[in-house]
Amino acid sequence: MQAWVTMVVTLATLTVAPVDAKIYERCELAMKLEKAGLNGFKGYSIEDWLCMAHYESGFDTSFVDHNPDGSSEYGIFQLNSAWWCNNGVTPTQNLCHMECRDLLNRHILDDILCARQVASSKNGMTAWDSWTRHCSGHYLSEWLKGCNMHAKSDSKKINS
Repeated sequence: MQAWVTMVVTLATLTVAPVDAKIYERCELAMKLEKAGLNGFKGYSIEDWLCMAHYESGFDTSFVDHNPDGSSEYGIFQLNSAWWCNNGVTPTQNLCHMECRDLLNRHILDDILCARQVASSKNGMTAWDSWTRHCSGHYLSEWLKGCNMHAKSDSKKINS
């Protein structure tokens, strides 16, 4: 009897507390980024943002990575707790004035606003090592292939 009650309580808890994270499909994310005004923002294309997000999180809003220095990186853009958000553990600058846990759900407007701050900083997108390694200076048009979007990247732009 007690096992049955435990199972019912567990199932009720699981149905009441829905998981709010999401792994975005590439084209779905591209459309969200375009709608949020990231195409051409600070000279970066939607392809730059997609490439970076892919290598940072695999488009997974719930992804958390822990660094050797004790900081952690959160969400689809892997925003660092030492600089951009407050996780309650790491000493932080909290330049986006937000809780890191708010970066872990399917609602990515706050993630996008914070990522815009990162891209607006003196380092631009080089703040993301994965963008520097995998995206900067690379041919990126494949990131929008099949997405049926009107976003046009500046094919002459070479990031250095």
